[in-house]
Amino acid sequence: MYFKKIAIAIVLIGLIGAGIFSYFIYSVMLVPNTNFNSKEAYIFVASNATFAEVRSDLEPLLKDIESFETLAIQKKYVTNVRPGRFRITKEMTNNDIINSIRSRNLPIKVTFNNQHSLTELASRISNQIEADSTALIAAFTDLNFLNDHDFKESNALGMYLPNSYEFFWNTSATTFRNRMLKAYNRFWNVERLEKAKSIGFVPSQVMTLAAIVHEESKQASEQPRIAGVYINRLNKSWPLQADPTLKYAAYQLPAYKNKVIKRVLNIHKKIKSPYNTYMYKGLPPGLIAMPDLTAIEAVLNYERHSYFYFAADAEKPGFHRFAKTLSGHNQNAKRYQNYLNRKGIQE
Repeated sequence: MYFKKIAIAIVLIGLIGAGIFSYFIYSVMLVPNTNFNSKEAYIFVASNATFAEVRSDLEPLLKDIESFETLAIQKKYVTNVRPGRFRITKEMTNNDIINSIRSRNLPIKVTFNNQHSLTELASRISNQIEADSTALIAAFTDLNFLNDHDFKESNALGMYLPNSYEFFWNTSATTFRNRMLKAYNRFWNVERLEKAKSIGFVPSQVMTLAAIVHEESKQASEQPRIAGVYINRLNKSWPLQADPTLKYAAYQLPAYKNKVIKRVLNIHKKIKSPYNTYMYKGLPPGLIAMPDLTAIEAVLNYERHSYFYFAADAEKPGFHRFAKTLSGHNQNAKRYQNYLNRKGIQE
């Protein structure tokens, strides 16, 4: 009888223990533990993040951070933190959350266009991935990298083709740069290389002219015609006389810091700079901005015509009037200058 009581007691203790364990498993692993009203939330875990940092980021999103930490210890997540961007959906359990932040790094869309320098590009990208602008600039201007791939700092901006790309948030600066090089090399396929060669250009020269075309007009429909004007001038050994290059040259000077040039004047044509295409013939030594893909294609597929001049169209903002002769151009230019005068735009 005594042993029977002991046996019953042991069974009861076991059942109680099993119940406690089951409750622990249920409460720690299987009970929803989110504390936000939206359908989902995201956390960003840095490459060198500690569990304490992850815990701090998660705390506002969870009802019970202690139960999460208990399971994280049990599942050894605390010593195996993974970097990346992770999604937590409403009503997730601790187990679901740990599985998500341990193995479901989500890619993001990185988008950029119309950047005017490597510095601007670095700033834009650093707002989208983990790498900061300092690391990105260092990667963009690495002389060994530039030399190995036939770039100079003056034309390196052309390697970054404006578009949307998929990256993991925790992408490093060098990984981002190297991916952009692969995209650049894919873009410059045999067909495009042949088209560049037929103009007498290498890819970097196409990009340089495309940047000017893009700064002249954002209208894809007229970019091939503008490209044709510039190529006509180059073929005749004329100076390009591209106003956007004068603006670029001016913006390098302290006197024009934080200023916006709305009207190109004769004083700008006297700026001593290799980017002054009124003063020097041929293409400038590098890109004045990041060209849009439409402008690159416009140069490669430029319109064959007899125009040598163009001026902004006052009656159709954003577009231009084209002329074959200087007298025709002067008439178009005067119309636009009168428009600027009426608007009170003097510089």
